[in-house]
Amino acid sequence: MATILVIEDNQDNVDVVSRFLQREGHKVLHAGDGSKGVSIAMTMQPDLILMDLSLPTMSGFEATEKIRANAATSRVPIIAVTAHAFSEDVVKAMKAGCDSYETKPVVYPRLMRKIRAMLDEK
Repeated sequence: MATILVIEDNQDNVDVVSRFLQREGHKVLHAGDGSKGVSIAMTMQPDLILMDLSLPTMSGFEATEKIRANAATSRVPIIAVTAHAFSEDVVKAMKAGCDSYETKPVVYPRLMRKIRAMLDEK
């Protein structure tokens, strides 16, 4: 069982992804904005983070950079889960420190495979 932090401001998306994660046996933490996401990541040090890129108070790009800049969280895998689907968005997310990228609407079997693979690598 892994602890996964979902940083997402849309409650419907949080509910759906949480159900999939809990069905796999994971513990789910949630933050509704970038600033809270960074704070929870630093405090709880999850095993993996699902990061929306369009967030209130601090973008997912900036939140990812802050998480990467902290020694305690710098190696936590981060998957960008976002409606930003242009190739330049993917490049920007990877430069910010995301390890992988999943576009919305999410294809949950594919996302779950990515999560399993990243957790197996840890």
